[in-house]
Amino acid sequence: MRGIDAWLSRQLTPLRHLDGLPSLALRLYLVPVFWMAGSTKFLNFQDTVQWFGDVDHGLGLPLPWLMAALATAAELAGALLLAAGLATRWICLPLLVTMAVAAITVHLDNGWQAIADPGAPFANAQVLASAERLDRARELLQAHGNYDWLTASGSFVILNNGIEFAVTYAVMLLALVVLGGGRYVSLDWWLARWLRRPPSV
Repeated sequence: MRGIDAWLSRQLTPLRHLDGLPSLALRLYLVPVFWMAGSTKFLNFQDTVQWFGDVDHGLGLPLPWLMAALATAAELAGALLLAAGLATRWICLPLLVTMAVAAITVHLDNGWQAIADPGAPFANAQVLASAERLDRARELLQAHGNYDWLTASGSFVILNNGIEFAVTYAVMLLALVVLGGGRYVSLDWWLARWLRRPPSV
C-alpha cells in the first residue's frame, strides 16, 4: 500500500502548483451567495431589523439592530474578501456563525431539503405533503394558464427552505478554513510570500 501511495504521490507532484484551484472554486462559488444575501439585507435594512426582532413573524432575536448589522457586514465583507482571497480563513469564521444562526433560526424547523422532493432521502411530513399541493397547482395551471410558457424556464417546485443550503455553505467555509485562499490565486498567498522575502542588502 505504501508503494502505491508513493507512486501516486510522484505522479501527482507536477500538479502541486494547481492545488490552489479548489480554494478558488469554493471562493468564487460563495462570493455571489454572500453578496446577494448581504445586499438584500443592506438595501432593506429596516425590514431586516424588524424581521430579526419580531417574535411572532420573524426570528425573535435579541438586539435585532446589532444582529442585523453584524450579519449584513459579515456577508458583504465576506463576499469582497473571498473574491480577493484576503484574510480568507478569518472571514470564514463570522460567516460560519452566520450560517449556523440561519440554519437554527430560519431553516431547522423545515428539515433538511431546501427544495421539496418527496422521493428524496430525509423527506419529512412537510415535504411529503407538498407532492399533493404541487400536483394540484400543476392541474390548475394546465387548465387555466399557459403551462408550457410558465414552465419554459424550468419545472415548478415547492421551496421547503430546509437547512440543506446553509449546511452546504458551512461545509464549504470549513474547507476554506483548512485550505486557505489558495496558492497563486489569493492575496493571502502573495502577501505571505512577500512577508517571507529576505530583506534586500
